[in-house]
Amino acid sequence: MNQPPTSLLSPLRQHRRILAAALVGTTVEFYDFYVFATATALVFGPLFFPAASPAAQGIYSFMAFGIAFVARPIGAVLFGHFGDRVGRKSTLVASLLLMGGCTFAIALLPAYASAGWLAPALLCTLRFGQGFGLGGEWGGAALLAVEYAPEGWHARFGAAPQLGAPIGFLAANGLFLILGVCLTPAEFLAWGWRVPFLLSAVLVGLGLWVRLRIAETPAFADAIARKTRVRVPLAYLLRRHFGVLMAGSAGVVACFALFYLATAFALSLGTGALGYNRTDFLLVQLGANLFFAVGIVLAAIWADKTRPGEVLGWGSVLTVLVGLAFGPGLLSGSLVWVFVTLSAALLVMGLVYGPLGGWLPTLFPVPLRYTGISLAFNLGGILGGALSPLAAEVLARGGWGAAVGLILAVAGLLALAGVSLARPAPVPAAA
Repeated sequence: MNQPPTSLLSPLRQHRRILAAALVGTTVEFYDFYVFATATALVFGPLFFPAASPAAQGIYSFMAFGIAFVARPIGAVLFGHFGDRVGRKSTLVASLLLMGGCTFAIALLPAYASAGWLAPALLCTLRFGQGFGLGGEWGGAALLAVEYAPEGWHARFGAAPQLGAPIGFLAANGLFLILGVCLTPAEFLAWGWRVPFLLSAVLVGLGLWVRLRIAETPAFADAIARKTRVRVPLAYLLRRHFGVLMAGSAGVVACFALFYLATAFALSLGTGALGYNRTDFLLVQLGANLFFAVGIVLAAIWADKTRPGEVLGWGSVLTVLVGLAFGPGLLSGSLVWVFVTLSAALLVMGLVYGPLGGWLPTLFPVPLRYTGISLAFNLGGILGGALSPLAAEVLARGGWGAAVGLILAVAGLLALAGVSLARPAPVPAAA
């Protein structure tokens, strides 16, 4: 089906539209998620929650942030069902519309001072909708790339959606940085924070334009032709592949924990308790983000030369080591050491995130893949993305900031266990 490449880069040129469709969706995903994460660290506490306790405001805002990670597995089930029954393309379009619509609507919310408890209720509702849409985004984008990949290129194609993470982070962080330079603190708090949410509509429009111009993946088209689609993918998955689902979920915990501790939590701690200037800290994070992109590219090349699971295993071990140095590095009192700490964390995140697009699809047969990888990815996100920064915030508020890296160490051990225990699943019979 795939023609042998005539040069080293010909597979990339041949499938550039597919790779662009995979990349743009996860760029929107991480942009949307990180504008919320940045706003959580900088403004959501005082804007949307009672002013009685600044510490409680911070914890409440991170709880609102974590709601999306609870919603994501629910979205993974719904979008996964339609992705395995109807098709990858149409499901990806629907998830992108829901995700982008909720992000845009957050920009229009009233604050607590004018709407009382209605303000945080609406914020949490839209955050849930964001997560619900995102539940079907990454899995579909990964399959779009991997199921078109030529032999020997699965990990590199699977890294296309992964590169959306540093690009989305760069766009979100860079925009907040520009706003912080151009606006006074009062202007930023009054209306400036809303601008990144409004501009998400541009990225969503671009994503829709690209995705509506592509065809269904060859693997799914073959499943239709062979009549191997499963009537209720979730039921079959839980009945026959529960163990590999749990192993896959554990395997992704480290990437979520690394990202949200090195970004949202670090920004909250650095500009709050540690007293760094917001602009300086955002610049440090922007620089560290480059190491994230480098890690993804290195991991993808390495994974195609060996196995994605092997690279993920080494990345999990390095997560444990980074965790031991993470707390002291953040609390060093030096922005240089903070930069080194965050750069190391995000480089290692590239090693545990980059191979996921090539690793998770191998664990599930084609008729269950959308549901399987979406659910595994988003269940792992509850532990790594929702509970990790919340636990770190509680530790920091309690004076245990130096211990937050232990959360990363635990996440690395969980991921290593998941990679070690995961085994590819057999193909199901037609149902």
